[in-house]
Amino acid sequence: MHAAVRETITVGQLGVRFLVDAGDSNGSAAVFECYVPANSRMPAPHSHDAFEETIYGLEGVSTWTLDGETIEIGPGEAVCVPRGAIHGFENRGNSNVKFLAIATPGVFGPAYFHEVGEVLAASAGGPPDLSALMEVMRRHGLTPAPPAAA
Repeated sequence: MHAAVRETITVGQLGVRFLVDAGDSNGSAAVFECYVPANSRMPAPHSHDAFEETIYGLEGVSTWTLDGETIEIGPGEAVCVPRGAIHGFENRGNSNVKFLAIATPGVFGPAYFHEVGEVLAASAGGPPDLSALMEVMRRHGLTPAPPAAA
C-alpha cells in the first residue's frame, strides 16, 4: 500500500488536507492537516460529542480557546479537545500556521469541509449564511457554540 496524494480543501481562508480518513483506518481515526494563514481564524467555535480531537502543532503558533481557556500550540506541542468541549482557534501572528488534527474515532471526514467551504464561498467574502453553516455543522455531528455574551 502507498499513500495517496490528497486534495487540499479550501474552507474560507483555511486549507484542509486529509492524510487518513475513516476508510483508511477502519473508522478508528481521521487525520488531517490544517493550514491557517496569518491573522485568520476558524469560522465557528463548536463542540462535538462523537469524537475527541487531538491537535499537534507543525508550524507557527495557533491560539486555541478550549472551554474558555486560552492555549497556544506551537511546533511539537499538542492538546486534546475532549468530547463536548467548546473550542475554536485563530492565528494571531504574522506567519502562517500548520497543525495536524486527529479525530478519534474517525466519524468526521472531508465532506464536512467541502460543505462548509461551499457555504463560505457562496457569501463572496461577505458574512456567511449562518443558518446554512449551522445546518452543515449539525449534520456532521458538530454543535455550534452559543453566541458569546457581549
